[in-house]
Amino acid sequence: MVYLKLANLPQCWMGNGRNGIGNGDRMSWSLFTFSKTHAGKVRPYNEDALLDMTARRVWVVADGMGGHSAGDVASQMLVDRIERFVLDTPDFGIDELRQMIEVANREIFQYAQVHLDGKTMGSTVVLLFLQDGYFHCLWVGDSRIYLLRDNHLVQKTRDHSQVMELVEQGLLAEEDAEKHPLANVITRAVGVEETVRIDQQSGQLLHGDQFLLCSDGLTKELSNSEIHQIMCADSVNQSGLALLHAALVRGANDNVTCALIKVAKEKQLVQEGVSHSSDATVPVYARRRV
Repeated sequence: MVYLKLANLPQCWMGNGRNGIGNGDRMSWSLFTFSKTHAGKVRPYNEDALLDMTARRVWVVADGMGGHSAGDVASQMLVDRIERFVLDTPDFGIDELRQMIEVANREIFQYAQVHLDGKTMGSTVVLLFLQDGYFHCLWVGDSRIYLLRDNHLVQKTRDHSQVMELVEQGLLAEEDAEKHPLANVITRAVGVEETVRIDQQSGQLLHGDQFLLCSDGLTKELSNSEIHQIMCADSVNQSGLALLHAALVRGANDNVTCALIKVAKEKQLVQEGVSHSSDATVPVYARRRV
C-alpha cells in the first residue's frame, strides 16, 4: 500500500539569542520551512522518516534499510530518539545531538539482535541544527544536505557510498555515479554495528541561506542543476512541492523525502519588503530493492 505522510508545512518562525539562532548581536531571524515525505510510485511502504522541529532549530531525514519492515522501524527509532531528547531538554548543542545518534545506533543494533536474529537493519541520517548564528550538519550514509547561498548550490555532506569512493579514486565520473549498478550500496549506516562514525560540518549563517535535507529518492531522480533551479523559486513551499512533483514525474522508484529551511534576518526582511506571511576499506551494506 502506498501512502502519503505529511509533516508541518509551511512554517515561519522567529527567534534570537541562545534559544534562537542569533549570533550575539540580538538580531532576530526568521525561518521559512517546508517538509514532506512520500512513499513514491513503486515501493509499497515508506522506509523514510522525517523530523521537523522548527521551533527548536532541528531537522532530520532518515532513510531506513533492511527490508521486511525493518527499514522503516530503524529510521523511525532514530528520529524518535532525537525527538524525545529535544522535547525533554531545554538547552542543548550539536555534541548532545551527536550523542543521540550514537544512542539510537546502539538501540537499533540491539533491536536487530533480539528481534531479527542479528540480521542487518539500519538507517542513513542527515541532521541540521541552527544555533548562535551557525549551522551544524551531522550525517551517516548517503542522504544529503545542500546549501543554496548567493545562487550557488553546494552539497555540504559527503556520501558514505561505494560509488563516492570510486569517484574520489578517479575510477568513476561523478555524473555517472547515480546510475551506476553500485549506486544503492552505502558504506556507513546507523544501527548496523555496535558503534557508528558520524561526520560533521559547520559554518556561519548568512541572510538568505537555504538548506535542503533529502533522502536519495530525490537525488536519484533529479540532478544537482535541476535541484538548484527548483530551489530558486519564490518560496520554500513552492520549491518543496516542485521537488516532490518532479521526482514523482520521473517515476519515484524510491521513497522521497525533503525538508527546506530558509534563513532570513529580520532587518534584511524589512529592507527588502518581505512579508512574514510569504512562507514559512570499510563495511558495505546494500539496500534492499523492492
